Amino acid sequence: MRAAKVDDNQRQIVAALLSAGCRVTLLHRVGGGVPDLLVGTPSRRFILLEVKDGAKSPSRRELTPDQVRWHDQHAGFPVYVVTSAEAALRSVAEN
Repeated sequence: MRAAKVDDNQRQIVAALLSAGCRVTLLHRVGGGVPDLLVGTPSRRFILLEVKDGAKSPSRRELTPDQVRWHDQHAGFPVYVVTSAEAALRSVAEN
């Protein structure tokens, strides 16, 4: 079994979400294209966040084939791809 890869900015994103009153469950070990974070928002909704490292080149931030498949199969659910704490907080604010 391979260790799950965690983007370098995930810890910062989780800290910002927690500071904003969110509940965060780490899903990055699930695999199969499942997004990295399940976030319970202060407005009592759930969203999913796929974390990509904004410091990497755009080609290295692309969704993997498993992630693309998962997103397609769950179209209509609130799934956001974020590259920073600010983007994660904007996603929360939209919900």
